[in-house]
Amino acid sequence: MMTGNGRQAVSISIREVDIKHVVVDAPVHYETFIRSLERILGRFSRDVEPVMTSQPATARRRIEAMAGEQGLMIFTIVDHGAALNIVAEPRKARQYLIGNPLMAVRMTRWNLGAALYDPLRVLVHQRTDGATRIEYDLPSSLLDQFGSAEVIRVAVSLDVKLETLISRAAAGS
Repeated sequence: MMTGNGRQAVSISIREVDIKHVVVDAPVHYETFIRSLERILGRFSRDVEPVMTSQPATARRRIEAMAGEQGLMIFTIVDHGAALNIVAEPRKARQYLIGNPLMAVRMTRWNLGAALYDPLRVLVHQRTDGATRIEYDLPSSLLDQFGSAEVIRVAVSLDVKLETLISRAAAGS
């Protein structure tokens, strides 16, 4: 479709996606949980990014070495609780961006749109009783929209990895 000035018009499509939101209440103190979570997970280091194009085998080895338990690592931690101080009382709440570039490319090679969901977002916050609540969207429900068996296979493995990670962190392991 052309516009009046001879340019092609932008095409936008919208579709509904059924997302499953997971809420886990862990009977462990917030600080104990986040210490455990951060100890279990690896850390992504951006200094590997330039190596990805020039030396892919080296990049793979370096990324594998960054991974923690379940092959996952922290990309970023956002302190949402501190940000609440701007408008209200501060709270104990952190959003973690968790993933693994090697798992991401196993999905994005089949559908680049899957990159929207890696790294995954996990919110950890303290409940009023001092216990910890963990919230995230189930990866398989986020990625099912792409209709790819290859993408879903990785997404289902991420479902299991997140569940295991949260259980281990709640146990203080």
